[in-house]
Amino acid sequence: MEMSDVTRATTAATSIAASLGLPVSGATVLHNSNKLALRLTPCDTFARVAPVGQEVAQFEVDLAQRLVEAGSPVCPLDPRVDPRVYTRDGFAVTLWTYYAPVTPRIPPVDFAKALELLHTGMREVDMPSPRFTDRITEAEDIVADPVRSPELADADRAFLGGRLTSLRRAIEKRGAVEQLLHGEPHPGNLLSTRNGPLFIDLETCCRGPVEFDLAHVPEAVPEHYPDIDRELLDDCRHLVLAMVAAWRWDRGDEFPNGRRFGEELLRALHDGPPWPTLDTLNRRVGGS
Repeated sequence: MEMSDVTRATTAATSIAASLGLPVSGATVLHNSNKLALRLTPCDTFARVAPVGQEVAQFEVDLAQRLVEAGSPVCPLDPRVDPRVYTRDGFAVTLWTYYAPVTPRIPPVDFAKALELLHTGMREVDMPSPRFTDRITEAEDIVADPVRSPELADADRAFLGGRLTSLRRAIEKRGAVEQLLHGEPHPGNLLSTRNGPLFIDLETCCRGPVEFDLAHVPEAVPEHYPDIDRELLDDCRHLVLAMVAAWRWDRGDEFPNGRRFGEELLRALHDGPPWPTLDTLNRRVGGS
């Protein structure tokens, strides 16, 4: 979000929390991209804020409640308020339990176990959700429209569009078993808490093979996840790089260092396998 929107979004979140009887006198920005994550104090509530119409917050709230009931490792909503989406001044706000981080990094074996437990719980939850191919379509639409991606060179536009199309076909041809997935279980969406690792940001949930989720995690994590199709994982890593590249070239993208990340993703795709993981590219961009 732009800083003017951050100010308005923060005011909306704090006003809602105060109206619900939560003691709030300040807010700290934890993350700001297309959505805003805030820590409200002194009530210690984790607020997620997005412009109305640019979120699927009700789906996230409903799914989180179902998964918590199933014993899945997900961050619960704040138990002090009604579990629903609140709106104010054009923003949708959801209020979650805040957890202070216990460790800066979650060991790969613990990360893999948490994701396996999440997938187990998700197999027990029957909720309508998009398919992972819908995410591919979103990326293809950005690449195909010069108005949406005006800074993407024509040669890269053709290259990226072709790569997305061929990867969709290759993965669907495998006919892998599909289930409900997190959609983006990268390290930024896994909290280290006293209660163990807990996933956040369920708005991206979709149906697909578990390898699609595993394509978002650090390289060492899949080594501890059972029964993986390694060739499918490789295709999914390739696909995730292509999709994220498309999103970084969207003119409305607000990801920090988004354009530099988009350029690095295109370089990785042109360089070919072995396909780097997203956290590897994040470190590369952060260190450049």
